[in-house]
Amino acid sequence: MTAPEDDDDLQPLGVTCTSTDCENGLHCFLQKERKRSGFPRRGGPCRDCNVDLIAWDRVNARDLQDAAYTFEALRNELIRHVFWHSTFNEGELNHATRKGRLGMRDAARKRVESSVGRPQHPREGRQTPFSGNVLYHAQHAVAACCRKCIEYWHAIPADRELEPAEIDYFVELIMLYIGERLPTLADEPKKVPPRRRAVTVSAS
Repeated sequence: MTAPEDDDDLQPLGVTCTSTDCENGLHCFLQKERKRSGFPRRGGPCRDCNVDLIAWDRVNARDLQDAAYTFEALRNELIRHVFWHSTFNEGELNHATRKGRLGMRDAARKRVESSVGRPQHPREGRQTPFSGNVLYHAQHAVAACCRKCIEYWHAIPADRELEPAEIDYFVELIMLYIGERLPTLADEPKKVPPRRRAVTVSAS
């Protein structure tokens, strides 16, 4: 199985949640005010150029019937754009193939529960790697990678556990992402031969 080719070959190195490239239509919607006790992070106009592109009431409604708009909105943010166009490596593709779509759904639920299901993760803001698993790409792409991003994109307070319906919502977003990025992924797992390691022959 191969991932469909993308127009961009952007890499996440050097990109953070607050990076922008406004001239190319890629922004950051996390507002600059400092978080105070009882004052939630929120999305709004771009923090650098002040362009106001997102209908936050639609995104914050967390309506799967409106997921197409949510994905359109997410792609306007630089960090999300990177992971909507990132290239999966061989190991990531093989892992997804071995799991199949059904296995990836189970893995997505476990991943959401363990990485963002509870508040105050010991590695908050860094609990989702940039690479190593298609699920990591998906979490960054749909802003379910840490509680800060969940709070300002999806309007869920960072100081409480996610409710079952909220976990279900993020699992569905992740699976919609996988469906778009890996449309040929089979439902059932498939065997993938292990990668052969290169053999180094020393000169005698």
